[in-house]
Amino acid sequence: MRLGVFRSVPRQVKWLIYLLSFSNVGVGYFWVATSAYLPERGLTSGDIGVILAVNGLAFIVAAIPMGILADRMGRKNIMLWGLMGTPPALLIYGMTSSFEWLLLASAITGVSEGAFMTTWNALIADMTTTENRSEAFSLSFLAASLSSGLGLAIPLAFPALQGITGLASEEVHTIFFIALAVLTLLSPITLHRLLRDHQETMRSGVSLRRGENLRPMLKFSALNSLIGLGAGIIIPLIPTWMFLKFGASDAVTGPLMAVASMTIAFASVGSAGLARRFGTVRAIVMCQGASTIFMMALAFAPGMGFASLFYVIRFALMNMATPLSDSFLMGLITKEERGLASAINSLVWRLPNSVTTVIGGTLLAAGYFVLPFVLATVCYLASISLFYIIFRNHQPLKEEVPTVVDRPSPQG
Repeated sequence: MRLGVFRSVPRQVKWLIYLLSFSNVGVGYFWVATSAYLPERGLTSGDIGVILAVNGLAFIVAAIPMGILADRMGRKNIMLWGLMGTPPALLIYGMTSSFEWLLLASAITGVSEGAFMTTWNALIADMTTTENRSEAFSLSFLAASLSSGLGLAIPLAFPALQGITGLASEEVHTIFFIALAVLTLLSPITLHRLLRDHQETMRSGVSLRRGENLRPMLKFSALNSLIGLGAGIIIPLIPTWMFLKFGASDAVTGPLMAVASMTIAFASVGSAGLARRFGTVRAIVMCQGASTIFMMALAFAPGMGFASLFYVIRFALMNMATPLSDSFLMGLITKEERGLASAINSLVWRLPNSVTTVIGGTLLAAGYFVLPFVLATVCYLASISLFYIIFRNHQPLKEEVPTVVDRPSPQG
């Protein structure tokens, strides 16, 4: 992938991003299987809800300790340990329908996500400079969206495979669970080799420096929690909203999610260009503001066709801002404390998001198909406006240029 916009990204960082794709494919498949395949094996919607809740709880419990360990023991080690959680979770899904074992798999992925979310952004930030960091995060987002989108789309091939091979649905799913468990194992193995000479700066304390780091980071996280608050009301429930309003089944909304995931991958390429032209803060505001317009328009879509179009555009615009926001946060924090900062920021987004999803589901069940979008829009507009007011003149912390071992390939 030799896109000119990513020319300034160090080669080792590019390989770091590319090699994670093996794991992302498996993660995408894991989550589409959780929502769409487990009911086929006899689990109720209540069971699925508990499985998802256990995953969120495991993430919440693990995030802060993982962030502290990452800053003290090294981010690459915590990240590699986290990536090792995906293969056994996929194997459990492939081997059993026992509810207890499925809960264990969900908890493993929650801890794994906690380890990954607290280290990945910090690791990329450590290996880049303020000049090429937005490009690096955009490339990361591009590769992750494409590879996880591929995982989401894998079940589309199953009916044809069943017709060709004569295998039952459960047998085909089991084969892919096992195959993807092997595939996801390639990420930690190859990344361990890639990062074997990477040196990290570690610290002994557990608290962010008061003033220099703490206040701007807390402001950013508070505004991010507003986005999480609004998103939880309707965004994860849009497939449910489409089913209730238009009668769209999983056979429609599943592929739509895969298309949206792959579309935002290419949209994220443009985010680095926007940041260079308008500045990171203005680029974030432009992307999030435009996406909010389409989110509100989605509530009034006259049919499934327009709803799908508005959904994909909204998804792409909002997620164009994600790599820029990640880059901006890392610029607020000193190098030694980025793991803990990533953990805190992920946590304050996940907590309100989990709570308001219950509220959104209740509103949809009561027949309020527009109100959730209105409430989400209010939260988004408040967050976007305050973000611009507070950070429009903010400058990233000065830091030393990282030492990156730039080798032609992880095998070289």
